[in-house]
Amino acid sequence: MEIQRESMEYDVVIVGAGPAGLATAIKLKQINPDLNVCILEKGSEVGAHILSGNIFETRSLDELIPDWKEKNAPIKTKVKKEKFLFLGKKSSFSWPTWLLPSVQKNHRNYIISLANLCRWLATQAEDLGVEIFPGFAASKIIYDDNKVIGVQTGDMGVGKEGKNKDSFEPGLNILAKVTVFSEGCRGHLGKEVISKFKLGVNKSPQQYGIGFKEIWEIPEDQHDEGTVMHTVGWPLDSSTYGGSYCYYAEKNQVFIGYVIGLDYQNPYLSPYDEFQRFKTHPAIAKILKNGKRISYGARALIEGGLQSLPKMHMPGALLIGCDAGTLNMPKIKGSHTAMKSGMIAAETINEYITKNILLSEYENKFQKSWVYNELYKARNVKPSFQWSLIPAIIFTGIDQIIFRGYLPFTLKHPHADYESLIPAYKAKKINYPKYDGQLTFDKTSSVYLTGTNHEADQPVHLKLKDPDLPINYTLKEYDEPAQRYCPAGVYEVDKSDQNNPKFVINAQNCIHCKTCDIKEPSQNIKWVTPEGAGGPNYTNM
Repeated sequence: MEIQRESMEYDVVIVGAGPAGLATAIKLKQINPDLNVCILEKGSEVGAHILSGNIFETRSLDELIPDWKEKNAPIKTKVKKEKFLFLGKKSSFSWPTWLLPSVQKNHRNYIISLANLCRWLATQAEDLGVEIFPGFAASKIIYDDNKVIGVQTGDMGVGKEGKNKDSFEPGLNILAKVTVFSEGCRGHLGKEVISKFKLGVNKSPQQYGIGFKEIWEIPEDQHDEGTVMHTVGWPLDSSTYGGSYCYYAEKNQVFIGYVIGLDYQNPYLSPYDEFQRFKTHPAIAKILKNGKRISYGARALIEGGLQSLPKMHMPGALLIGCDAGTLNMPKIKGSHTAMKSGMIAAETINEYITKNILLSEYENKFQKSWVYNELYKARNVKPSFQWSLIPAIIFTGIDQIIFRGYLPFTLKHPHADYESLIPAYKAKKINYPKYDGQLTFDKTSSVYLTGTNHEADQPVHLKLKDPDLPINYTLKEYDEPAQRYCPAGVYEVDKSDQNNPKFVINAQNCIHCKTCDIKEPSQNIKWVTPEGAGGPNYTNM
């Protein structure tokens, strides 16, 4: 029996209250206050699922809300000092900042909490009449023939076995003239439309990284507000892309984190443990000495750049921000580009509704914008790291400093991240040190800091296309790398019965980073939205 669902109609429905979606909504209402606009946000509140470094470039915000300072935006800590270190196992070498490409300099930028900025942007949007619905995840796309006409929110009160409980409430149909997908990196609906409408045809395979972040409170005499530090080198080998950041924020807090490209080859590599080990380096440990870790989180980030950017329009909908892949990799920034993509989307949508122009005009407007030019100049940096660290750094210097991003060719990404693992028998095992509980911590205590919560009696939201594949193939071929690439301890292999190992999914631990959906070598794991507001509850990330 088909479930009867209530419907709500809007001019525009936006999926995701990140910087891209919020900028779209604000710009729409600025241009045309008569438009009915709503935002669906799967987090329990705006910002609950937002995680970023974050050094913020204000360029898009300057355009969108020029008086953001007077409106008390949470953007206070200006970058005052920069450092760049090459790390050996115990040593470090400081690279002169004047030798860094301009794209990697941050002296005009701010150290912020992106989650708090999104909360502030949400109030600006609501003041303009935008309706925001936190705790309502868009779970399905509604089509009319080949056109997107809206989304369906997830059903509530469904038991683990898929049967409706007494508390069952059917999801709503949110119908709109235009649907905007702004879910952030590896959005599950964005992934669907890219495949359905073949938006990524003839593009380089998309590339991803996994980013970690911890917030530490450190003694005042160790703190230097406004200082920004990045590192490359140890603990990663020269063929694995990655590096760290350390940002001295307000209130004696340090934002410290690590990014590792998900094109790494060794199935025994654990990104989480590489990050924990990184903190034991003498140059890093002294920063955190006598400090207290108060937050932890992890999230995939999209790194493919211009050559991996799909078409961003389809019948009835647009794909924007990190859902499409607008992050500037050498800048390690995606908020300002995501916001600008949303602002361009708003202009296009208003003309589509009021003047009947085609949504495909979005591509033309995007290609004429500064954000396209910025991504064009950055396009060759990430693919150069297929040559390993030192050649990539030399090439990046030539590309960014001498040619300023205008070399007369475009490098391609050789393969998708899930294709890069080598078989376990060819790989070197990595023995990670035990956690000391002072600088390094186990996954369980880290997940606790995320505030993650899922309703226990609900269907598992991490779907296996073939339930037998992890044991019958992936365990034998790759020693089941999900045990290591997941930063939250979701996946385990239970070997208590040596003759009958079992693949265990602890879905309640999931912090929605999407790494499994990206890195699983057979693409056997599919991430879908859990019930309601399930997931992490980040506060200051």
